[in-house]
Amino acid sequence: MFDYTVLHWMTFLSAAVLLNLSPGPDIAFILGQTLRNGRRQGLAAMLGIWTGAGVHVVMAAAGLSAIFSTSALAFSVVKWLGAAYLIWLGIKMLLSKGDSFVSNDHASTQSSRSVYWQGVLVSALNPKVAIFFLAFLPQFVVPGAGSNGAQLFLHGCLIIVVAAFIEPPLVLAGARLGSFLKKNRQVGLWMDRGLGALFVALGVKLATSSR
Repeated sequence: MFDYTVLHWMTFLSAAVLLNLSPGPDIAFILGQTLRNGRRQGLAAMLGIWTGAGVHVVMAAAGLSAIFSTSALAFSVVKWLGAAYLIWLGIKMLLSKGDSFVSNDHASTQSSRSVYWQGVLVSALNPKVAIFFLAFLPQFVVPGAGSNGAQLFLHGCLIIVVAAFIEPPLVLAGARLGSFLKKNRQVGLWMDRGLGALFVALGVKLATSSR
């Protein structure tokens, strides 16, 4: 079971690395939380994103992701929920006064638990991720290497494992940059505006996307 060639693993891991490096709502959310609230919230956001990705992995392994590729209604409902959530996050940042970037001794107004669940929603409410897993993972299913569901689950989990090597350094770097930005309120204000505009743009992009 799970008897793969070296070429198989090299191809898959290369693709997984490129996938995790590609920009999107997940990376934007992790870095945004890190820059605004520090390393702890950045790590919470990262864990939330991984949990949401895990939901998609389970769905792909169980064949449920196929619903999004065949049902226009299911795709549209989740798409609009995800888009509305991203736009809502962006508007909150646009309306802020840059206070989250100002250096002070007070704890962040957002708890790590809140940021974690936001990350789960950002990832889980993106039907494009579900369809991507459905299209991407089956390419690495090898006849005779195990049940299709088990192989899909294994490769999906490994994508998250690869993320565990790539995203923590991004959080640490973002935390250092965030500490520098906190020294200037005006810079913080424009960072909030920039991040807010980015989330609104990502939400609009998701809303206008098709299967």
